[in-house]
Amino acid sequence: MKRARRAMAEINVVPYIDVMLVLLIIFMVAAPLINPGQIDLPQAAARLEPAVAPMEVRVRANGDLALVDRNKSSDEVRVTRDELLDFVRQAQQSHPDQAIVIAGDRAVRYEEVIKVLDLLQRNQVKRVGLLARPAQ
Repeated sequence: MKRARRAMAEINVVPYIDVMLVLLIIFMVAAPLINPGQIDLPQAAARLEPAVAPMEVRVRANGDLALVDRNKSSDEVRVTRDELLDFVRQAQQSHPDQAIVIAGDRAVRYEEVIKVLDLLQRNQVKRVGLLARPAQ
């Protein structure tokens, strides 16, 4: 009786591992010796302007409005609703991409903040947002 020979389905990987480790050592030694070279950067014709700080509209608990434009000064200016629109229009002429943020006092009625938001949006102020303090 003759036995049938089965094909051997194994592969000896030890020589491949040895070659891989030798190549790894060669690359580790050679990598610090390679000079990456100089990069010739292109030049831009115009410089980027710094971002414009947003104008802050503060709504007090009693409904009074105050305006802070940090691009001009950090002083708070009390304004009426009509004066607010004038200040915003002047600021939008010099910086059309300047954002307006509304900071409502914690005790102010939600309706007062929405009135200011609606007033700004009806007068085509595009970038309007609400300012909030992160939770601690």
